[in-house]
Amino acid sequence: MKFSATTVVLAGGLGVVLGIMTTARRPDVALAQSTVTGQAANDGKLRVIVFGAHPDDAEYRGAGVAMKWAKLGHHVKFVSATNGDIGHWQMAGGPLAIRRKKEVLAVAQRLGVTTEVLDIHDGEIMPTLENRRTFTRLIREWNADVVIANRPNDYHPDHRYTSILVQDSAYMVGVPFFAPDVPSLKRNPVFLYASDHFQRPNPFRADVAVGIDDVMEPTIDALMQLQSQLQEGGADGNAGLYPADEAGRQRRRDQVHRELERRYAGQADRYRDALVKFYGEERGRAIHHAQAFEICEYGRQPTQADLKQIFPF
Repeated sequence: MKFSATTVVLAGGLGVVLGIMTTARRPDVALAQSTVTGQAANDGKLRVIVFGAHPDDAEYRGAGVAMKWAKLGHHVKFVSATNGDIGHWQMAGGPLAIRRKKEVLAVAQRLGVTTEVLDIHDGEIMPTLENRRTFTRLIREWNADVVIANRPNDYHPDHRYTSILVQDSAYMVGVPFFAPDVPSLKRNPVFLYASDHFQRPNPFRADVAVGIDDVMEPTIDALMQLQSQLQEGGADGNAGLYPADEAGRQRRRDQVHRELERRYAGQADRYRDALVKFYGEERGRAIHHAQAFEICEYGRQPTQADLKQIFPF
C-alpha cells in the first residue's frame, strides 16, 4: 500500500512521518487525491476508516471504539478532511495546521491507529467532483470494511460537506471506471453515522451501542492531547480559559477530563436500550460509558450477525 506525502502510519505506538508536501494546490482538492494507487492487503482483520471534518472530529467520534478494535489487531484509520487552520481564537494558518496535525498524531499514537490530515483549508471544503474522487480513493486504498462519519444534518458546513462526500462515495467505491487509478472495492463497506443531538430533519437512531468502560481512561488520555481544541477552546476559546499558571492549567485539565467523561456517560444513558439489545439486560444496564452508531442506508446493509462481527466486543 502506498501513502500520500502527508500520511502517517502508527502501529504499536510507533509513528513514522513520511514527509510534508510543500507544493501549492487548489484549496478544494485533498492532498492525497492522486498519489495513492495501491490497496491494503486483506489479512482477515477488520479495516475501519473514520472521517471527520477537522483534526479532532474523527477522534471525538471514534476514539474509544477505535482503541477496542486496535487492541484486537484490527486496522483503524482516522481522516481529517481539512487541516484545521482557522480553528483557534488566537492563531491560524500554517502554524495552527502544523500544531493540530501534531495533536492528532499524538492521539493516534496512544490509540494504536493510523491518521491522515488532508490539505484543505478549514472552513472551505466543498462537495466537488475532485473531493469525491479523493474520498473514494481513500476508502478504496484502506480496503475498508466499515466507514464512519457524522450525519449530514450538522451545524458546521465542513461537517455537512464531509458527510455528503462520504455518502457520495458509498456507491462510487465499487464503480471500476470512477477514479480508476485505485482498484474498486469488490464488496461495498458498511457505512455508519456517529451519534449527535440534531433533531431535524430526523433524529439520530442508535442501531449499535458499544460500551467503552474498559478503555475510558486511556481514551480520555489520548483525547487530552488535543490541547488547542480542548484545553484552549479552539475557535470559541479565550485567553482566560487556559491560564499561564500551572495551578490554573491543572484546573482546566481536570475540567476537560470531567467533560469528556460526561460526554460518553451521556451516550450510555441516552442509548441504554441499544446497549441492552446487544449486551443483554444485566451487562447493558451496568455500562457507564458508550459510543453509538446509526447504519447509513447507503452501502452494504449489515445483518445482526454482521454487526456482531463488526463489533466483536
